[in-house]
Amino acid sequence: MACSLIEGAGVGAVVSEVLKVVIEAIHTASSCKSLLEQLKSTLVRIIPRIDEIKRLGAERTDRQITDLSELDSELKKGEVIVRKCSKVECWNYYKKYRYAKKILKLDAYLVRFFQLDVNLEIWCDTKRILVDVQESNRKLDRLEERGSSGSLFRSGFGSFRAIPEIPSLTVGLSVPLKELKMELFRDDVTVLGLCAPGGCGKTTLAAMLCQDAEVKGKFKENVFFLTISSSPNLREILQRLFEQMDSGYRVPEFQNDEDAVNYLGCLLKQREQEPTLLVLDDVWSESFLRKFVFRTVRYKMLVTSRTAFPTFDSTYSLKMLTESDAITLFNHIVFPQDAKSERPNEDLVYKIVRGCKGFPLAVSVIAHSLHRKPARKWTSTEKTLSKGSSIFDAHEDLLQCLATSLGFLDDDVRECFLDLGCFPEDQRIPAAALIDIWVELYEQYDEDDAYVNLLELSTRNLVNLVESTRKDAGGIDGSFNELFVVQHDLLRDLAIHQSRGNQNIKQSKRLMMDRREDNLPKSWRDHEDQAFNARFVSINTGELFSSERCKVQFPLAQVLMLNLSAKNCTLPQFMEKMGELKVLIIANQGPHHASLCGLPALGYYLSHLKRIRLERVSVPSVNEITEPFKNLQKISLVMCEVSHALKNCNINIPSMLPNLTEIDIDYCDDMMELPQEICMISYLQKLSITNCHNLSAISESIGQMTSLEVLRLHACTGLLELPHSIRTLGKLSFLDISDCCNLERMPSGMGELSCLRKLDMRRCSRVRRLPTSVMNLKCLKDIICDEEMSIQWEHYQVHLPQLNIRVPKDDINLNWLGFDLTNKFFCS
Repeated sequence: MACSLIEGAGVGAVVSEVLKVVIEAIHTASSCKSLLEQLKSTLVRIIPRIDEIKRLGAERTDRQITDLSELDSELKKGEVIVRKCSKVECWNYYKKYRYAKKILKLDAYLVRFFQLDVNLEIWCDTKRILVDVQESNRKLDRLEERGSSGSLFRSGFGSFRAIPEIPSLTVGLSVPLKELKMELFRDDVTVLGLCAPGGCGKTTLAAMLCQDAEVKGKFKENVFFLTISSSPNLREILQRLFEQMDSGYRVPEFQNDEDAVNYLGCLLKQREQEPTLLVLDDVWSESFLRKFVFRTVRYKMLVTSRTAFPTFDSTYSLKMLTESDAITLFNHIVFPQDAKSERPNEDLVYKIVRGCKGFPLAVSVIAHSLHRKPARKWTSTEKTLSKGSSIFDAHEDLLQCLATSLGFLDDDVRECFLDLGCFPEDQRIPAAALIDIWVELYEQYDEDDAYVNLLELSTRNLVNLVESTRKDAGGIDGSFNELFVVQHDLLRDLAIHQSRGNQNIKQSKRLMMDRREDNLPKSWRDHEDQAFNARFVSINTGELFSSERCKVQFPLAQVLMLNLSAKNCTLPQFMEKMGELKVLIIANQGPHHASLCGLPALGYYLSHLKRIRLERVSVPSVNEITEPFKNLQKISLVMCEVSHALKNCNINIPSMLPNLTEIDIDYCDDMMELPQEICMISYLQKLSITNCHNLSAISESIGQMTSLEVLRLHACTGLLELPHSIRTLGKLSFLDISDCCNLERMPSGMGELSCLRKLDMRRCSRVRRLPTSVMNLKCLKDIICDEEMSIQWEHYQVHLPQLNIRVPKDDINLNWLGFDLTNKFFCS
């Protein structure tokens, strides 16, 4: 059907016919000639766009079919309008004005359709092809389900990384690239090692090799890039590799690691005739590396590591920057071309750069710390760097060098930086989780203060922030759900090193256990059944880890973060003695939703708990709650199974959660409707249900939530309408229905929302008409919408003089793929 709209007597033919009528009207009409010329120009420009749609193929989605049908209808109406306009007499000012408005509306509609909708659809189609090659079928399914909502991909603490983007400026890597390529092309080299200390640019050089024309010419599309890190899960990494290599086919589930490794060998054997390059980035273990080594014809590996393993057939050692390259990098960062800051003398610059010993990351971090800073800061930095001449002789010396960038942080910002060392390596950190931690860990903070500290760390180039196309995290009503934090491994090591200091482990403020399959770390076992003083405890477990082995105590801990990999998990018993716990974060890193045992029964013990965040778990039934969570204020559920939680509910939820003020539900695909049990929490102030694409209905009981101030329904693409009872939410000040692309109408009683201050309804393309009651929204000040809807709101500005209408531009980027395109670091 969609194809017929483009070919033959479809849209293409209709456009041609309208263009013909417009040209005739220009010669015959006595009015609106300038507008007809404008419409002619638009029609001429859209013809190539139709050809572009035809080249992409005839298979279209239901939405696209509907949109093309609507376009066909509007064009036919336009043809009639133009014919009538050509017959209007010059003296008939009423009809001239009337048809002029209709022609302007038609022209605006066509420009909007072909500059936004079609280009966006083409972009999405192209992106589907890219994702089909590089990502797993699971992520492709998610992308197709979410369409163009602007929030296409979430991964919690984990992330999928394809070939990283190359920084805008790379120095000192041209010669290493040529030399590395020569080694790779040698017939006697199967496993090539690229070695250097962390932060020297190994990942950047590996990415440049993957993008090199000669390499792409040899290996075609068979270049696969995987980030490993120091505590990898072999089966999960192999699963990601198979999904890249075997795109289009369902990869089998494996009972154990051996089966997965054997499958890799079979897959490579089948592809012997195709040259294949596998890049393993940041490998720490040789035993792990050997799992990927097969002496198969035309199969090569590039491995970046801090260690030269015997497995390597050849090792390329990446050297530090030369003096001239280091100065080039330093000057590029600290003296941007558009900056007018005063430059210190060249001798001081030379001494500071020399103190960095040619280490790229040290040059980058220190240069950023000096950008637009006074001379005394430069002098102080030079003195610090010049104290030791062997600054890179050992790993600890390197960390001390980087620590100079922390010396000028405020104490509270420095503490926030040290907290980042508690998160798993090589994974994106949800900003929402950080904000929850900092608000409770540092009681003087609110969410705004915590966000400002995060921005300070980003400004200092100690973290990178990756945000979706909405870019609203910094707004007054912005959500942190689409904001992630990325930190270089070396800076994470710095945070861990600085946090530990020379303290006894029992006295440390922060304790982190890297991923383990069996026992606790020896330093923990030495103090079993003793109390640790840590306020922030982070535990990362493998599939075989048993919580019964955690015979430790954390009576003062205020934050507990559990990163799980097992499908079934029993929470550790030491939680029963964590009476000061305020924030509990449980994130599952495994391929399936984790079932939790013991969480509902903890209400008696965790009397101070204020925030719970669950990621990729099956939420236990509320019927299992035996004691109320008296102080719990916020619940966040991300990519969870939630349908079972409230099924056959037979308890009084408000009595079990008497102080709950915020619920945040994100990417929970099994949520079909907003349960009535949630609506019983009449004192709830914030309700956020976002990216739940199967949510099709919201109970009329939502009208009982009379204390609700914020309601977010962003990207709930299955939602068709809002309940009429929403008009009773007398305290609602912010309503977000953006990207609810199938929402067809607004409630007729919407004008009764007497406190509504802000409404975000961008990309709600099916909402054609506003209810007249909106003229009663006297407190409404901010509207965010598309251009077509802005015209309707303009009609009501006479009744709403404070109203500010904002039409944001679509900002299409690749940040949602999981890597930061503006990253200024040399990654490794």
